[in-house]
Amino acid sequence: MITLTKKRRTARGAALLGALTIVAGTVLGTLPAYADEPGAPPAATEAPKVDLVLDGSGSMRTADIQGKSRIAVAQQSINEVIDALPAETEFGLRTLGATYPGNDQKEGCKDTKQLFPVGRTNKVEAKTAVATVRPTGWTPIGVALRAAAQDLGTGPTTRRIVLITDGEDTCAPPDPCDVARELASQGIHLVIDTLGLAHDDKTRQQLLCIANATGGTFTDVRSQDQLTQRVKQIVTRAQDTHTVTPAKVTGAEQCTSAPILTPGVYSDREKFSEHRVYRVPVKAGQELRASVSVTPDRAVARDYGVLLQATDSNGQELVRGSDAGSGRTDVASTGVRWSAPGTDAATPSPTSGTAASTDRTVCLIVSNSFAGQAGVQADAGLPLELTVDVAAASPAPDGPAMGLGRGWILLGVLTLAGLLAGLIFGWLARWRIAVWREN
Repeated sequence: MITLTKKRRTARGAALLGALTIVAGTVLGTLPAYADEPGAPPAATEAPKVDLVLDGSGSMRTADIQGKSRIAVAQQSINEVIDALPAETEFGLRTLGATYPGNDQKEGCKDTKQLFPVGRTNKVEAKTAVATVRPTGWTPIGVALRAAAQDLGTGPTTRRIVLITDGEDTCAPPDPCDVARELASQGIHLVIDTLGLAHDDKTRQQLLCIANATGGTFTDVRSQDQLTQRVKQIVTRAQDTHTVTPAKVTGAEQCTSAPILTPGVYSDREKFSEHRVYRVPVKAGQELRASVSVTPDRAVARDYGVLLQATDSNGQELVRGSDAGSGRTDVASTGVRWSAPGTDAATPSPTSGTAASTDRTVCLIVSNSFAGQAGVQADAGLPLELTVDVAAASPAPDGPAMGLGRGWILLGVLTLAGLLAGLIFGWLARWRIAVWREN
């Protein structure tokens, strides 16, 4: 009996584990949208674009990296990066704080200049431009980031700004973190990667904030080799990922006014404790697979969660997925999977007597319970990425249910076998006692 019970539990556990594995795999392994479908993300045809922003403020003269000045280390690393640029990458250079030598902060905080325009790189000209940079003035990071975004322009491909600096912004407003959020909220597919040459906490926190706001990375640089390799990695990443760009979409408060999504990857912004609604058409016999990730790009309170619900047009819940956290992760994500009934399962129409259509428009609702810490701005909303796929329904989501009838039969057989085994064991025990008494 114990062995049979263990086997039954093992079989049921394996079936459930298999179903969960299939669900996770299909939710995460969603398919891209087709270019000719309405609402589909546009096909990326541009070359990868990178604009490198170099800090030319006075503090870059400090010689504390392997006995060299920060500007010398940065210039040498940039030269090596230029030599290794992929032929298809469009590369540009911009400085901040490198041209105004005076003491007027108002003028110094306007100091940003394009050294080399974003485009096909003439390596000799680009390296010559880098060599002309001399540490001079203030540190207007926010202004430089806005200008770099204009250098890169807009389009379907992801653009990257690489910021190399040794200090926090000395010219706010605009605050560079606010500028990064502003750029991210415009849906121009912009990522900012930051590299810090100084190691104080204020600089580190500001550069982390800038990077997190746009889905970029922060690197605390300790050597010239580290700087060179990191910038090369970022440029390579731009080359590898420029063809995969989420389509910007704006969710609604109600399902009736929500945008209609086809299979693909979408980006949006959601404020603290807000919900966004999207619509997905699902035909009879099809299966909806969706996943969502929300990134807290600023300081948030502990104990939060993300909820993804699929409902019908009347608000009845079809399926839900949730993820909870405690402030120790940089992303919260969850997924759902739901199959529309096939046409043979449809109820007959009262007029025609034939099966009614089971085509549906499913409402996807993304909610979050994030709360910002004291002083944290609510705008421009938290980055949200939604992946949607609609495919032919498979039996995987209903695997346990489809086998439920057979499961009850097996349970009955096992119960009966257990009763018979108990009776036989009891009879044998009584017989042994009787024989023992006679002897």
